[in-house]
Amino acid sequence: MTMYERLRRPRGRLFWLKLAVSAAVGCAAAAAAPATTKSFSEWYWVMEVGAEGDDVAELQSRLRYLGFYGGTIDGSFGPGTRRAVIGFQREFGLDPDGRVGPQTKLMLGNATKGWNSSYLSEYVRGGSPARTAAVPARASWGYSEEDIMILARTVHGEARGEPYEGQVAVAAVVLNRIANPAFPNTVAGVVFQPGAFTAVDDGQIWLEPNETAFKAVRDALNGWDPTGEAMYYFNPVTATSKWIWSRPQIKRIGKHIFCR
Repeated sequence: MTMYERLRRPRGRLFWLKLAVSAAVGCAAAAAAPATTKSFSEWYWVMEVGAEGDDVAELQSRLRYLGFYGGTIDGSFGPGTRRAVIGFQREFGLDPDGRVGPQTKLMLGNATKGWNSSYLSEYVRGGSPARTAAVPARASWGYSEEDIMILARTVHGEARGEPYEGQVAVAAVVLNRIANPAFPNTVAGVVFQPGAFTAVDDGQIWLEPNETAFKAVRDALNGWDPTGEAMYYFNPVTATSKWIWSRPQIKRIGKHIFCR
């Protein structure tokens, strides 16, 4: 394929934004100098899980401005914020480590030039309830339509009939594994990892998911993790693995025990 043919190929909806942002980042990287105060834009101030304050609120607000974050603007960098950061990093070709360092800050700043402090109004008021939204062709969280379908099939196959909180919890476990370097870093990689989920082994993964399953997925993607960052869960009535009983237990939701 010639260079001319490549340039004429249709581009995705974020292609030109990413192209412009990448160019701006290149220029900024050559000219920028470290600031003397600790703020969102400061080079050496890396934000990650556990960070708190106004700069984290600004991060959340900018991610929401682009559609990657749907949780509360509360100034607390938790798992939901980390998932939003990873979604942004994947979409813009950055290392999806969930940490917000100089490169991610520059890219995010240049991608949100229309953002201003008025978008922080709900943080000033003490935060607002998390939002849910319909799933677009390219999901706001940085996951594809296929990813959302696999998550919904997993929730439906593993937890239909469970309390709604328990269905959100199953989706949250998948997302927690994606964010953990000990597991595959894609939805399909986690769900179809051999022996990981009963619904895959017995074929229930291919049942058509209902709207409740999709809603549970959206709530998990928007930052709701009822499990307390669990990596595993099991049904104590049907579990045959001695190993799963050795995992530190966090809580029980419906018929499932969630653990680390």
